[in-house]
Amino acid sequence: MDEDAFWALIDELSRRPGDRDERLEWLTGRLLLRPAAESAVFQARLERACAVAQREDLWRAADRVEGGACTDDGFHYFTLWLVAQGSEVYGEVLDDPDALAGLPGIRALAGRPGDLWRDDEWPEWEELDYAAQDAFDELTGQEDDDGEQFLDAVEAAEEAAVAAGEWEEWELPEGHGPLGVGEFPAGQEFPGDWDFPAGRGLAGGRGEPELPGRRESEFPGGRVSEGEEGGGSRGSRSEGVALPRLTALFPVGAPAS
Repeated sequence: MDEDAFWALIDELSRRPGDRDERLEWLTGRLLLRPAAESAVFQARLERACAVAQREDLWRAADRVEGGACTDDGFHYFTLWLVAQGSEVYGEVLDDPDALAGLPGIRALAGRPGDLWRDDEWPEWEELDYAAQDAFDELTGQEDDDGEQFLDAVEAAEEAAVAAGEWEEWELPEGHGPLGVGEFPAGQEFPGDWDFPAGRGLAGGRGEPELPGRRESEFPGGRVSEGEEGGGSRGSRSEGVALPRLTALFPVGAPAS
């Protein structure tokens, strides 16, 4: 599964009718039609797409929508949701996080208390992170191995992409990602420690894989979030990043609760 095939699946997922469970069932079904190794490649590409979106300005945009309540884990789930909007929306929001304000799903949340948002409305989609492993486990019969075979297959897919020259090892485009591998725009600093949700590497994967090329101590704050369950808030509200359209929709942040 190359990058075009990955985004073709994601784009079709973004257009599918039904609720999120139904759309995930469709995605898992499509992966089940392919060799198990392709589920691992899908996961590797999903993790990379999420990692590219792990930027301060995008966190501040998500935090603005969620009323200052976007946690470490919540931001990872936001990047999964963003990828699932399809390649066009993903690219537009990477170019300009304020473009979130033009999405109908975001506009529908404005002025409504967060505790009235339906699960399908939240701009977070944790469950997308598990679809590829569910397909892989079913195809390989490895449902009781704590995901070790899947994680090994994802790592192999990442290493294959590096060997093919498709990616540089654990390196993201300039100004992207929480790993300190790029230079962020002048004046921008990441709030908080940018810890990873428990058991995750770059941007996903369950278990505690060894990450090639970087020791755990090299990751800011390590790989396990501290503080409240679900990851602590990354810092103050969305200050210092120009988000005029989102600020107009969520002037003091959506009162998520």
